[in-house]
Amino acid sequence: MANLRKMFSKIYDQHIGKIYRFIFLKVNSQEIAQDLTSETFLRGWETFKVKNEEIENIQAFLYRIARNLVTDYYREKGRTQIVSAEFVPVVDPQPGLEEGAMLRSDLEIIRGALVSLKEEYQDVITWHYLEDLSIPEVAKMLDKTEETTRVTLHRALNALKNELKRIKDNYDSENPI
Repeated sequence: MANLRKMFSKIYDQHIGKIYRFIFLKVNSQEIAQDLTSETFLRGWETFKVKNEEIENIQAFLYRIARNLVTDYYREKGRTQIVSAEFVPVVDPQPGLEEGAMLRSDLEIIRGALVSLKEEYQDVITWHYLEDLSIPEVAKMLDKTEETTRVTLHRALNALKNELKRIKDNYDSENPI
């Protein structure tokens, strides 16, 4: 049992940040994200104690638990899902005032566009581009083939591009030069 605890402790250390960010992106609340992250690892540990040899991809296993907990959370609360990309460290720590304002403005536009996409598109973009996971890893988490995952990612990027264009067009029509 001590050996299993050490193994899971390493897994926890490796994945806590990613799982927290993923959940926070979905719930947009630090407290709720912390609670759901704790529950994710608690459920992960309970299963790991019994079936550690049967778990092929621990990362996909933890993301699946997290995703299910977020779904359960929204089912219980009867809320619509809100996604935030605030954790993305895009802004230079020492930008000029004008440059910093422009970067924050761009980030707000991207956040707004990402929020409007369906959950699967949000997940595939987040996992592949923000969490830096490979297509095979994302495919396992979505429980889809790699080809289907590539198509989903392509469609998600097109949907994001179209939403960004729509936002830009709305802005341009409201703020003529």
